[in-house]
Amino acid sequence: MIVVAIIGLLAAIAIPNFIKARTTAQKNTCIANLRVIDSTVQTWALENKKQSTDTYALSDTTLLSYFKGSNAPYCPGGGSYSPGASVAAVPTCSLSGNGHTL
Repeated sequence: MIVVAIIGLLAAIAIPNFIKARTTAQKNTCIANLRVIDSTVQTWALENKKQSTDTYALSDTTLLSYFKGSNAPYCPGGGSYSPGASVAAVPTCSLSGNGHTL
């Protein structure tokens, strides 16, 4: 009986910590993905002679060809990425209120 109580106590302590670690890992991965998208957009803009005020779409096939596998990364937290207002602006995640920002 004591063993069951100890296991229950350890689970009560460990489960919130696992959830917090998972959320932090998702946020850090999302930020890394935003950096990858931004650097890929900058490379694409440089090679295609785009101005810093030009706009872009993440669904543009010429831009997607710069990503590995021709697929843009996705947010592990379930958010979606949006392009910046221009090439000079950074992309955003729909979960930006949860720290998913560059």
